[in-house]
Amino acid sequence: MKRLKILLVICATLILSLLQQITTTHSQSGFFNMSYIFFGSPSSYINQVNQTKGSLDVVSPNYFDVTEDGDLTVTWKLQTSFIEEMHRRGVKVVPFLANHWNVTAGKKALDNRDALARKVADAVKKYNLDGVNVDIEGIGNSYRDAHTDFIRLLREYLPADKEVSVATAANPNGWTTGWHGFYDYKALSKYVDYLMIMAYDESWESPDSPIGPVSSIQFFERSIQYAINQGVPEDRIVVGLPFYGRMWKLDGNSETAIGKKITGLGLSSNRVKPLIEKFSGTISFDKNTQSNFAEFTIPSGQSAFVGSTELTAGNYVIWYDDQQAIKAKLALPNEYGIKGTGSWALYHEVPEMWDYYTLWLNRLYFKDVAENYWASGSINRVAELGWMAGTTNITFSPKKTLTRAEGAVILVRALGENGLTPNEFQFKDTTGHWAQREIEIARELGLVGGITTTSFAPNAPLTREQLATIFQNIFKYPINYPINNGFPDVNTKKWSYHSIVALTQQGILGGYPDGSFKPTSSSTRADMAALMERMQSDFNRIRND
Repeated sequence: MKRLKILLVICATLILSLLQQITTTHSQSGFFNMSYIFFGSPSSYINQVNQTKGSLDVVSPNYFDVTEDGDLTVTWKLQTSFIEEMHRRGVKVVPFLANHWNVTAGKKALDNRDALARKVADAVKKYNLDGVNVDIEGIGNSYRDAHTDFIRLLREYLPADKEVSVATAANPNGWTTGWHGFYDYKALSKYVDYLMIMAYDESWESPDSPIGPVSSIQFFERSIQYAINQGVPEDRIVVGLPFYGRMWKLDGNSETAIGKKITGLGLSSNRVKPLIEKFSGTISFDKNTQSNFAEFTIPSGQSAFVGSTELTAGNYVIWYDDQQAIKAKLALPNEYGIKGTGSWALYHEVPEMWDYYTLWLNRLYFKDVAENYWASGSINRVAELGWMAGTTNITFSPKKTLTRAEGAVILVRALGENGLTPNEFQFKDTTGHWAQREIEIARELGLVGGITTTSFAPNAPLTREQLATIFQNIFKYPINYPINNGFPDVNTKKWSYHSIVALTQQGILGGYPDGSFKPTSSSTRADMAALMERMQSDFNRIRND
């Protein structure tokens, strides 16, 4: 008995050890995520972090500034109570050291870099901070080596368990001069925990800026590629997303009431929707750049404010990242195996973004789809492709019956026709329905038909035989004769007979264990995801024809 007890204790210890290893491995497999805090008063900082719903590993507030003579000043924003609260939550506080584009301050700081590095290290220790993020910007490439040496000194003077990170200009074009050439990616990577690549401001506030995305998917991805090509280890690359947009006034009179031209004016992402709703504007998604743009007109005699800037009557466009654009960017850290993401900055974002941010960053997507669920791979794939969205930001509802409206929307998206506008609206029962436009597009493309000429029944279930007929209408699969139809519930007189035969011969649709096909049975959202993934190459072929 004593020997049995000893064996049980040993087994229990081994199991506990194994569980601890699994837990540790799981936590380490998640992608890193940090964000800057600059806007709002310090009393709002905790609430800003609360909005992120546990998504952050590091917050980087503006506690350290470089003075005009290159010295360190600890800003009034530092509150030890905030630092303590973040530590209680397991979130690191790594303030950023900024010259705020003051070239003189930045140069003097680097000229006196040894003294500055010592003062920063002392302040990190004094206030129980977790390191420093260096955000010196706007200085030319002649100070490149001095900047790298400053980072080396910080690494030397700070304890090994304290973070040293650097905010770097995105450099997808490989520029070696100007302020882009100021950052020696490869040399910096020897001393830092990570480089935080500011993969935004592809367009900026200037008459010289093109009107376009703050960060197109091409700009974002090429910024990652540049760092890797420079020899930066993947686990030291963090890529930054913008939580803000930029606005342009499009009409000839581009000056506001106070004489300021609107040429790339920055505004919080959470300010876009209120402006669009107030002035009945439109929001569109540019498939090429994977970015959103909103257009609206302020009528004569009306105005609005963005911060202290008054928007007077005229035509406006705002480029910004909405959910679809952010999700496209969140797929790239996994694709390139980099450390994770950062962002500028809290207070700018749309709060509901945090419902899905961490899930998508870690390629989990939906909380109600377990990794071992039979259709999880298909669901994740069609979500990545943008063919199927969740029923909420974080749920897919895989067992929910697929409706006729959902089927129409999915097909239109998969065929790349979601940017079309219907020539007419034929179905009376889809007026005001969330999928009205896509349903009418699908009808005009010959993908779907109505229950009658004026009725679509958008919320009715989409049956298996209806799906088979829709897919056969699109792909026109050949039928091999003689037909060996083994389904007792599908006879040759049935309207969907040949479509069912074609889809089953292709191996896309199958029968049930009892040998039946059940043509009038409803399909689930998981069923549809599996079908769409099976036909991905066929959809791609149609799109490319």
